[in-house]
Amino acid sequence: MRNNNTGGRSVARGNGRRGSAATTGGSKRTSFSQERPARKSRYSAGEGSVKNSAGEGSAKRSYRKSDSFEKPARRTSGRNFSEKPQFAGKRNLSGYNKKSETKAVAAAPKTANDGIRLNKFISNSGICSRREADSYIAAGVVSINDVTVTELGTKVYPNDVVKFNGERIKGEEKVYIVMNKPKDFVTTVSDPYAEKTIIGLVQGKCKARVYPVGRLDKATTGVLLLTNDGELADRLAHPSFEKKKIYHVFLDKNLKGSDMSELVKGINLEDGPISVDEISYIDDDKSQVGVEIHSGRNRIVRRMFEHFGYKVKKLDRVYFAGLTKKNLRRGQWRFLTEQEVAMLKMGSFE
Repeated sequence: MRNNNTGGRSVARGNGRRGSAATTGGSKRTSFSQERPARKSRYSAGEGSVKNSAGEGSAKRSYRKSDSFEKPARRTSGRNFSEKPQFAGKRNLSGYNKKSETKAVAAAPKTANDGIRLNKFISNSGICSRREADSYIAAGVVSINDVTVTELGTKVYPNDVVKFNGERIKGEEKVYIVMNKPKDFVTTVSDPYAEKTIIGLVQGKCKARVYPVGRLDKATTGVLLLTNDGELADRLAHPSFEKKKIYHVFLDKNLKGSDMSELVKGINLEDGPISVDEISYIDDDKSQVGVEIHSGRNRIVRRMFEHFGYKVKKLDRVYFAGLTKKNLRRGQWRFLTEQEVAMLKMGSFE
């Protein structure tokens, strides 16, 4: 408040405003007191727009995607957001039915945050990868709550019953196994024409339904990963991802130095050009070589040497995506450690 005689101003803030003014002579003092009502907020404070946590000095704004956007309430002096609203009289509870309210809550509509995509749910169950799940969905072999679903992108919610070929499937705990594959075992889940499959080596000892990541020929031995994590299997096995692999190759004759150089430079096969990352002799025996390659094409190692007229007598994979067969005899397997699983998911082995 400005004093017209002296030009001074003195303001004290409280619930209203109070001030004092003095004349130039100082002998006569006039005091006044004026109450001013608090300013009204331009916007109402809607529920969910402004929250005040106990013990915190300032209000926090919190917006949720499902709520309609509202302008936040404007803070006014003297207002305490933590105070509970006061009702003029007792609340009228006539017609209130607690049981009906419970039913209303239970019947609340499902939100997008509660569910996951159907192909991811199928992949998590260990049946196949997401990409393959999309094909099964489009083929009409998947149902939700006994209703056939063919639309990609459909969501699955906690209480839904999902069936694959008429059998109910559930999300399983992820399992990761490394195996030293023996010779004459087929790398498949089931094969009516195969006498021995690698799944037979883990049946009865591993309750989860696992399947091999990628393929090794029936005659090829070495490192093989099995899991029910469809998303990880797709990343590791698909040829486009080109994960590092190392093979110990036994040839029917010594490998020429010129042919070794050609393999590094690159050669053309019926399905396109190919080259090795590294190649070297093993222990002065020129009929045995170590080959590092990233390609995941079918029978690629055997076909590269057949291109030069060599026959692969024995092929052993000693490294795949950071995993080795250390301390595992032929046909033995073990569960991966948490550190190994984390390494696979992060791709830190490259």
